[in-house]
Amino acid sequence: MTPALRLLQVVVATAILTFSLQAQAATDIALWHAMSGELGKQLEKLTSDFNASQSDYRIVPAYKGNYTETVTAAIFAFRSRSQPAIVQVNEVATATMTAAKGAIYPVYSMMRDMGEPFSLNDYLPAVSGYYTDATGNLLSFPFNSSTPILYYNKTMFRDAGLDPEAPPKTWPELGQAARRLRERGAVCGFTTSWPSWIHIENFSAFHNLQLATRANGFGGLDAELTINNPVVTKHIAQLAEWQKTKLFDYSGRGQAAEPRFQKGECGIFIGSSATRADIKANSKFEIGYGMMPYWPDVSGAPQNSIIGGATLWVLRDRPRAEYKGVARFFAYLSQPGVQAAWHQNTGYLPVTRAAFELTRAQGFYERNPGSAISFEEITLHPPTENSKGIRLGSFNLIRGAIEEELERAFAGQISAQGALDAAVERGKIAPALESV
Repeated sequence: MTPALRLLQVVVATAILTFSLQAQAATDIALWHAMSGELGKQLEKLTSDFNASQSDYRIVPAYKGNYTETVTAAIFAFRSRSQPAIVQVNEVATATMTAAKGAIYPVYSMMRDMGEPFSLNDYLPAVSGYYTDATGNLLSFPFNSSTPILYYNKTMFRDAGLDPEAPPKTWPELGQAARRLRERGAVCGFTTSWPSWIHIENFSAFHNLQLATRANGFGGLDAELTINNPVVTKHIAQLAEWQKTKLFDYSGRGQAAEPRFQKGECGIFIGSSATRADIKANSKFEIGYGMMPYWPDVSGAPQNSIIGGATLWVLRDRPRAEYKGVARFFAYLSQPGVQAAWHQNTGYLPVTRAAFELTRAQGFYERNPGSAISFEEITLHPPTENSKGIRLGSFNLIRGAIEEELERAFAGQISAQGALDAAVERGKIAPALESV
């Protein structure tokens, strides 16, 4: 063997050994999530970019099904001491996670304990406020946040003699526009997704109305719904009346309504800001955007909308080395460039003002009309006790009860007042189930 070949073998062996040692030195950190499809790909890219940015830690994402399946898997794993360090949990399960004090490692505590720079003031109050405790400490890391906005078909607006550059701002204006659309042959004037999230939860926040006692549940898990108030009752009664002539047409729960707008059946649609890219990709007409409507006779409206989506919770009883990596990962996610890219690639809100300003400076909002509306809507005014968010135990069950009662009202089986009274009564049972 020649000296040159022997030297080459030594170099190669040294490189392999060095790479192996580096790989062994990296601490793996499990992240269980509920993002599939394109969003899942974006999450994979996000974690891969972090892993490539340093060599000490490796975030290992694992899809565990929908939000309910993901948090259920984490609970069972915690009981067997095989839990991940990070789990993605949707916003309506915040009260459930907060109550599990022995299982969670609050983000503000973890960042402090791990010596990672962290300031709550960097985050948007309308986002971070949803996930803080009674004293304003951040419990989980805001990750994917969205809010409802209004979409409308500009082509149908022109055909109906409506101004394609003027989205309806109030509910009376929306009713008039829906009537014109129906008169021009539209299958329905408008429809919406996520009925409780839009017409109860965000409607209440946007009109600065209390949704539940005890500061919407932030003051204690014994809170009770107050959604059977005159303003919400009037709104649901109006929707039920419009339902009779298809000015409004109920399309089902979740995102069932979205395809109807994409197909051109309904000229106006209110849905999540995070579906903007999907709507744009699947609609063969020019799309307009606007904020959620409000009733102009309600004092204090419009206030600000609230968010949907999920946060990243840190679970207890993992090695300290993993928590060092989690803190580093959260600091990475907070960087304006990282957060701006996530916002632009997914349609979710930027969780920091710096990310919004960077996105604007990059010209993204000019190139993509309507993409800034969600940010403008949640920051319209500083959040109040009524528009900070919701912290009710077993809110998935409560939301289901509300939507069942709304469906009865829209079908003409019960009055709006009767439906909301029933929802309030049924809402008293859900938190009790959580403590059984």
